[in-house]
Order: sequence, then structure tokens, then C-alpha cells
Amino acid sequence: MHNKNLIKKYLEELLNIPSPTGYTGNICEYIKSELKELKVDYKTSNKGIIVATIDGINQDEETTFSSHIDTLGAMVKEIKSNGRLSVSQIGGYMMNSIEGENCIIHTRNEKCYEGTLQTIRPSIHIHGNDARELPRDCKNYEVIIDEEVFSKDDILKLGIDIGDIISFDTRTRITKSDFIKSRYLDDKASVAAILYAIKYIKLNNIKPKNTINFLFSNYEEVGHGSSAFIPKNTTEFIAVDMGCPGEGQNSTEYDVCICTKDSNGPYDYDLVNRLISTCKSRSINYKLDIYPNYGSDATAALKSGMDAKFALIGPGVFSSHGYERTHIKSIIETINLIIAYIS
Repeated sequence: MHNKNLIKKYLEELLNIPSPTGYTGNICEYIKSELKELKVDYKTSNKGIIVATIDGINQDEETTFSSHIDTLGAMVKEIKSNGRLSVSQIGGYMMNSIEGENCIIHTRNEKCYEGTLQTIRPSIHIHGNDARELPRDCKNYEVIIDEEVFSKDDILKLGIDIGDIISFDTRTRITKSDFIKSRYLDDKASVAAILYAIKYIKLNNIKPKNTINFLFSNYEEVGHGSSAFIPKNTTEFIAVDMGCPGEGQNSTEYDVCICTKDSNGPYDYDLVNRLISTCKSRSINYKLDIYPNYGSDATAALKSGMDAKFALIGPGVFSSHGYERTHIKSIIETINLIIAYIS
């Protein structure tokens, strides 16, 4: 029986650390701190990838699991003359999914300012039907800063400038029925699963059959997360990322989801079969699925020219790239598959 409170603790701590792509220093330090506490060896790449390693019985063939610590977000694109900020998206999401959301502007001199993302016509009482019919394109949104600012000079005096990172409120809630609702469960639900799995392996003195690597990538949302720094003896690369429940899909929020094909083509047939066999032999609840509008860290590794077998597993996350939801059962089944597969 797994410790649900520990899984939730990891989740809440990870979700409370803003980490849009390009601004992952703080969450990297959190990951390193956990690995040090667990006495797990790790290395860090020049671009910030962390790879933790647990030696196995066979050290000639290694299995690498990946998860990504970066999230969606935005950057300051323009400082307007009225003291508001236009934005540039980081990652692919629908702008209306963050309309009216609280946010933080992170300046390069390490100050933080609160604000709200609104459309340029935010009031029905002022703009009438123009507010309703305004196209929900990025150019029609702006950040209203919670400071007394009225001009571009006022903004510059705060230390805010072009390229500053903007993170959005996660609105994390864990219900009594064990649903987790939050932004950025993609992919922090998987990161929590991996941290828990590492701790479980260490506390139970599990010796993996092969050497195992856990790779935490920091540029997945923009397509090149695990394109480098993958341990050279890796023969199997398993991305741990979200499954996508929804209309026309087989995935659920209660099972570990195994992707058989995404927008880049099929995953390795034999490796997927081994994952399925592991689920069947260990009574792990799983669902197979195809994600036509999806790519993963496995894709980045594959396109980098890596010669390995690739797969994708993870908890089912509803409303992906919006205000997301999953259930603790899905995270637990993902943990179960990781631990069962390596042992």
C-alpha cells in the first residue's frame, strides 16, 4: 500500500514552485535537494537537465525514465504606454483557458509582481458585445499589474522589462475524494510519481535488474527537453508524461495510460508489449491509447538520433493544457508500473 499523503505532499510542493520553460532554476534546486536527501547520485547538464541514477544488477543495458519539470507560461512581449503588458505564450495552450487568471511577473532582478491576465475588452458593461465577440488570440490579452502604474516609465521603474517570465496561478486543490485539480499536472503529476518511486526503491532496498536513470528535463514544452544528456548505455527510454482522457479516447483518470502512437508515429511495439505484460502480471490497471495531437520527451530523444526503444506512460490528466484534473489512483498505478518494470 502506497503512502498517499507523501504523493500529495510531493504534488503540492512541486505545483507551488513556478517553473515555466526557461525559468526552472528553483524547481531544479528542489529536485536536487530531494535526491541528496535520498542519497541518490545525480548529474546536471549545461542546459539544466538532471539525471539521477540507481545502479542495477546489469550495468551494460540501462533504462531511462523521463519526466519534465517545465510548464506552460508566458513572457512580457511589450510594455504598453498605459502601464499594461502584452504577452508572448510559452508552450501551446488556448488563451481563453487562462483568461482572468492571477499571475506573477518574475523580473531579472528577482522581484515578483502580481497581476491578472485580461482581454483588452474585459468588461461587458463597457464593451458590450465587443467583449463577448473579441477573438481569443494572444494579441488581444494583457496583464494588468497590481501596482499603481499608469505609463511605460512606471513599469520600467519597477524593474519589469521585455522577456520577463510570467507564471499563472495553479489553483491547486486536492479533494476529499482524492481528485487533484490544478494547472500543470502536465507534467508535475509524473514528477511526483517518479520522486515517490525513487524514495520507494531506496527505502525498500530494491536492486533493479538493469541500471535505472530518472531524467528530469526542463525544455519539454518547447520541444527539445530530452534531446541531450541521455546516459549512453540507455537501450530503453520511457517518457513518463500525462495520458489524455476525453471524448474518443480510451485513457482514464484512474489508470496508468500507455500510449501506442502519437503525432510522431508508433512507439516501440516490443517495449509496449513488455509494459502491458508487466501490468497484467502485477494486476496494474492500465489503458492503451493513441494521442494524435501529442509529442513527448521520447520524441525529442528519438529525433536527436538516439538508438533505443521508446515508450510513453503516465497518469491520465483531463483537460490537458487547461485547468487540469487527475485522480490519485492514476498516479499510484503509474508508480506501480515503474517499480514493477524495473524489478
